[in-house]
Amino acid sequence: MRIIPAIDVIEGKCVRLSKGDYDTKKIYNENPLEVAKEFEDHGIQYLHLVDLDGAKSKHIVNHKILEQIASQTNLKIDFGGGLKSDEDLRIAFESGANQITGGSIAVKDPETFISWIQKYGSDKIILGADANNEKIAVSGWQEESDKELIPFIQDYQRKGISYVICTDISKDGMLQGPSFDLYRRVLSETTDLKLIASGGISTFDELPKLEELGCEGTIIGKAIYENRISLKQLENYILKIL
Repeated sequence: MRIIPAIDVIEGKCVRLSKGDYDTKKIYNENPLEVAKEFEDHGIQYLHLVDLDGAKSKHIVNHKILEQIASQTNLKIDFGGGLKSDEDLRIAFESGANQITGGSIAVKDPETFISWIQKYGSDKIILGADANNEKIAVSGWQEESDKELIPFIQDYQRKGISYVICTDISKDGMLQGPSFDLYRRVLSETTDLKLIASGGISTFDELPKLEELGCEGTIIGKAIYENRISLKQLENYILKIL
């Protein structure tokens, strides 16, 4: 299972929110590049980079930070937050993103999102399936849609998606453990899905459980920043897999 630390960016700084609420913003580092380099120094190969300014503005904002991290580390970056147009996508990939994540756009403008899957391929485009009470949430989680999580994922699988980041918003940033039951159900009702678990990771012991469920990757945010999971533990876990 891939270990994918998260860096969320607001105004160029590395922050974390709770349940996607911008009023809960906590700054952990003024320099996201420094954080990314520290991850890389501990054997981490992947990064989930979220442009929270972009999510709010509905267009890419922090692409310079993406470019900095991509050009000064070897991390494979998946980038999301506010990607709404072909131009946003072009900027993200030219700035060094390895993959992009589309969430709101997959709900609100499926035609554009499907065209991205067709143009760039399923290895480059990740579906962001963020859910509250198993209903898909959009616009930086400020709105809930009427779409049910599992049928939504199944529908996009038929359209060519293979990678899905699934976040249970009620768990995100709360350090109360991930939604094991939800992921178990998603994986049992889909086939060949590369499911990336996100939200709520709080202790190292949860990682082998997610791996056992069949998750392809897991995104870890606040647990790292609050020293609940050490980079050394992650380094040893990665070495063990290799």
